[in-house]
Amino acid sequence: MLKNHVKFFFLIFLSFIIVFNINLNANAIKIGLYENVRKTSLASSGEAYLINGKTGERLFTFNKMKYYDFKTYRNNIAIIINGQTYNTKTNNIVITSKNPNDFLCAKNRWYRGNMMIKLVNGGLTVINDLSLEDYLKGVVPSEMPSGWDIEAQKAQAIAARSYAIANLGKRSSYGYDLKDTPEDQAYGGASSETKKTNNAVEQTKGIVLTYNKKVIPAFYCASAGGQTKASGDVWYQDLPFLKSVPSFDEHISKNGHGVGMSQHGANNLAKMGYNAYQILNYFYSNTHFGKLDSSWKI
Repeated sequence: MLKNHVKFFFLIFLSFIIVFNINLNANAIKIGLYENVRKTSLASSGEAYLINGKTGERLFTFNKMKYYDFKTYRNNIAIIINGQTYNTKTNNIVITSKNPNDFLCAKNRWYRGNMMIKLVNGGLTVINDLSLEDYLKGVVPSEMPSGWDIEAQKAQAIAARSYAIANLGKRSSYGYDLKDTPEDQAYGGASSETKKTNNAVEQTKGIVLTYNKKVIPAFYCASAGGQTKASGDVWYQDLPFLKSVPSFDEHISKNGHGVGMSQHGANNLAKMGYNAYQILNYFYSNTHFGKLDSSWKI
């Protein structure tokens, strides 16, 4: 069955030359790290700036490798410096590194990009604002073991990229796009990155799965127990690209919703010699591959 589905590389090549127009706002994505907390701590690996998110005014300069505490204060956000509380007089702040190659620390992990702290419903929401590709570098090793086959990891990168694009704005009511948990996609920031999984992201840069000229929400699961499920068997809607197929993971107990790509199945197929694009064409029916660039519009 698998060979009949994916043996013609020419068909896979054709799917690459289909062009779609999508604008991703400079490929930026906002990931929620904390919600509704009274206090949080942030640090930087190098010099960083605390900026009023509403006016752009620079309020304070972080010293490298030093934690600074933030808390709610009179309907604003306060920073605690050397034991003293200072009112930033804003409910929206941004922390950005002077050197773009430096990292910011939250949740005892290092992250790329900027950090945003917003006062929402009386509590602090902490958001990592970064490029899509940098985000994926923290997703792939969090969702799939770094020791697995590189073709499985490349398939994971494309599936995760597609899921993220299709779900941009999913949690806009909280001020961000996606959570950093498996409720959306597990994301461990730069602390989770490995050379191999970063390579998988870089080798597939910008590539997404599409159906009917739209990027699909490429759902995936750890294992399907031998057979994936059609989306309509699990959720409210049958999606034409999420059909039931043998999952090549029958030796693994079902773990997850069972819809879309089985991660264990993808690794097993990769070890059998199938590449990332063949694996994805197998698990996601009737899909094509597209490539993001700055001219695309959503």
